[in-house]
Amino acid sequence: MQNIEHSYIDVVYRVLESWYMKFAELTPKLIVGILVFSFFLITSKYLSIGAVKLFHKFFPKSKKEGSLVTLIGVFRFLIMMMGSFIALEIMGFSGFLWKFIGSLGVAGVIAGVALKDLVSSIFSGMLIGIDKAFKVGDYITIGNHSGTVQEIGFLTTKLITDDGKKAYIPNQVIFNAPFYNITASPQRRIILNFEIPADEDITKAQKGMLDVIKNLDSVDRLDTSEVIFTDLKQGNFNLQAKFWMKVGANMVQLKSEAYLKIKQRLDADNIQLVTPTSISITNGEPLPSEHQDK
Repeated sequence: MQNIEHSYIDVVYRVLESWYMKFAELTPKLIVGILVFSFFLITSKYLSIGAVKLFHKFFPKSKKEGSLVTLIGVFRFLIMMMGSFIALEIMGFSGFLWKFIGSLGVAGVIAGVALKDLVSSIFSGMLIGIDKAFKVGDYITIGNHSGTVQEIGFLTTKLITDDGKKAYIPNQVIFNAPFYNITASPQRRIILNFEIPADEDITKAQKGMLDVIKNLDSVDRLDTSEVIFTDLKQGNFNLQAKFWMKVGANMVQLKSEAYLKIKQRLDADNIQLVTPTSISITNGEPLPSEHQDK
């Protein structure tokens, strides 16, 4: 009986001794690994600031107000990740880490497919925050939605549309499609399209519309105002009136006033108006028809 108890004690002793030897062998690596990780933890803030300065040196156009804090956070995260991997390699745990990451591969693929749109919107939101193409309070146009930016979130950007509705635009849509920041331009150009029958006095209509535009109170840069012919279809002339709005003027009121006074002038000149085909607002970019004419 004593021999059996003695053998059990020997087994436990040998196991503890083996653990002690392994721990003693691993201790220097653990100490060095912890010191390396502590170094990256303490210096990550200063290293990230240096990395951002170097990044801005090579890409000066990326230096925009408000993006500095975000960039520092991104670089700090990358530096901490690098420090963690180096520390684990020194301590001899990198093999276990890579095996663990590999075991998550299948689950990662499934989660990636299932959460593709969600992850895409999150990263798009981060990139929108870095790029600063627009900010809260700006008036922007995204696809068929126009309104004032109320909030830029991780998943969606919230707009207050012209009719007072709250629109939620996925950041993925914004990042992958063109959008217009109307506020970024100090002035807005208004373009009105009209159709007039070809048997009417087109020259008289053109002159009358231009006179109306130049006499509107909120029109700026009068010398650039113009009324031009853009097309002739099915016996109707397409006339396009272009003019700049003064900074701070009410866009909706100016469009309404321009349309009403042009209609009154055409009626006074006995010129029939078929129908206004569209009313649009631009920042001065040429329309597709202008590209074709050129």
